[in-house]
Amino acid sequence: MAAGTDGPTPISEADRDTAVRRLQEAYANGQFGFEELDGRLQRALTATTPDGLAEALTGLPEPVAQPDTRSATILTGDALGGRIRRRGAWRVPRVLTVASALGRVRLDLSRAVIEHPVVDIQLLLGTGGAGITVPRNAVVDLTALHAGLNQPRYRARRTVRPGGPVIRISGGMGTGRLRIRHSLW
Repeated sequence: MAAGTDGPTPISEADRDTAVRRLQEAYANGQFGFEELDGRLQRALTATTPDGLAEALTGLPEPVAQPDTRSATILTGDALGGRIRRRGAWRVPRVLTVASALGRVRLDLSRAVIEHPVVDIQLLLGTGGAGITVPRNAVVDLTALHAGLNQPRYRARRTVRPGGPVIRISGGMGTGRLRIRHSLW
């Protein structure tokens, strides 16, 4: 390359991760099928220039601003699958976004540290299934969840002790199934 000539701007890993997340969200929201997701992910993961990355995102709406990152955590599976699993004594943020195109998701909040009276969990799932275990005294709200082919499996507790957190689950699911259960302790 001659002196004074600038080459193409390299793509950062953060840019590539953002593109993969946007593709997974679009797939989970039904904007395109699995074959198109596969092709777009391949283009995004092998792109070497910003133009190549933009080509993988052609036709997608501009991203909505993410919630304040001090109160939001985003968990994602790898590009085509992978497992997302949280259990034990982990700190649950006020807003939790979980994105996975094909992988399985397991969230166990039964022993987690929940410091907020309301926790919002946004699911962006494709074909993988998800299981969420909530505390015994939690109230679960599924009104903002857009299920795909399979309706969530959840049976609300008849009696709930006051003072438990409200777990609001929203987002979209493709063909995977969501199972929610209350902890026994």
